[in-house]
Amino acid sequence: MSLSATAAASSLSAIAQQTRDSARHLAMLPATARNQALEAIAQALEAATSEILAANRADCQAAEVASLSAALVARLELSEPKLKSAIAGMREVASLPDPVGAVQLHRELDQGLVLTRITCPLGVLGVIFEARPDAVIQISSLAIKSGNGVMLKGGQEALRSCEALVAAIHRGLAQTSVDPTTVQLLTTREETLALLKLDQYVDLIIPRGSNAFVRFVQDNTRIPVLGHAEGICHLYIDHAADVQKAVAIAVDAKTQYPAACNAIETLLVHQEIASEFLLEAVVALQLRNVELRGDDRTREILNIAAATEADWSTEYSDLILAIKIVDDLDEAIAHIHTYGSRHTEAIATEDTATAATFMAQVDAAGVFHNCSTRFADGFRYGFGAEVGISTQKMPPRGPVGLEGLVTYKYQLVGKGQIVATYAGSNAKPFTHRDL
Repeated sequence: MSLSATAAASSLSAIAQQTRDSARHLAMLPATARNQALEAIAQALEAATSEILAANRADCQAAEVASLSAALVARLELSEPKLKSAIAGMREVASLPDPVGAVQLHRELDQGLVLTRITCPLGVLGVIFEARPDAVIQISSLAIKSGNGVMLKGGQEALRSCEALVAAIHRGLAQTSVDPTTVQLLTTREETLALLKLDQYVDLIIPRGSNAFVRFVQDNTRIPVLGHAEGICHLYIDHAADVQKAVAIAVDAKTQYPAACNAIETLLVHQEIASEFLLEAVVALQLRNVELRGDDRTREILNIAAATEADWSTEYSDLILAIKIVDDLDEAIAHIHTYGSRHTEAIATEDTATAATFMAQVDAAGVFHNCSTRFADGFRYGFGAEVGISTQKMPPRGPVGLEGLVTYKYQLVGKGQIVATYAGSNAKPFTHRDL
């Protein structure tokens, strides 16, 4: 490890210890205090709107000079409506039920010996994200509401924006009983690498970014990682689809925000409806500047570029859509299982039996029927916000809100009981009675 890396690790250890201490204090506060802190932050962000937007404009201008991708610039931009929406999301998080201290199990093991399972915060979250400065607001609100400390590391392209946002958050927290050091901002690559080594202080790493970036995080830490490596989402147009409805869904799922991980990258179309649907959809998609690529059968209908094998496994995050004609539902599901990323998949059909088969057989965190994949979002699910979307099989899965940021502990209260009483030939039986 280089001298600079060693210094970064030493400095970050002290910051992480401070965050853990602040988080322990936060976890003891009542829900009213945590909600008051979120309102104070919301007001501070509103007061700092002009400086936040100015910082973001500077970031966006630098990104354009550096010729960063259009998809990254789209994620980076923090417009006034987007900022207002993020602040509204913070207030919605404050209005949600308290996830801390919920009793999941209340059981008498024997008279005077009572077991309780109760939810509690994870501790300290390490969240690393590329661009997307609005993630600072979403993640901070969920962390505070769930009683967790958080160490944020945004991409260098969003540094000015993140600094302005966290400065406002700290000003808000300074007016409350929550220590501002509960929310920390890291700013260098050395700190990112050091953060991944802090398993003594950090309880969960949440990476948000490209496939390569998330894989790098997963391969370089012993801390549990929650996240998805890529969002390769599909929409399958069944032969029993309502064409007008299906076109509207396809257009929204691709163009409403193409840089999002829940935008579709591949359109699968049943052969029986292919000509009717594609001739209708191509006009709507091309009017929105979508570049289409198709397999051989699609190109017999549409004059578009040929899709390659690589297209089926590419997350474009842009106005590019690959199209494939399939023989039937089974082929569509097989294609999704081969190339999908277990993020979000959708079917357009008026046949409820076909929809039920698709939703049962497709292995993804979200499986939708007759609606856009863009609904895969914590805010739209009523979670207030999300720290990210998890495509892993073990929970939490899908958009991760408050419930994914708490764990539980078993609390056992007795009156001097000892295990020897319940063992051996004269063992006293347990009552195991739920209270």
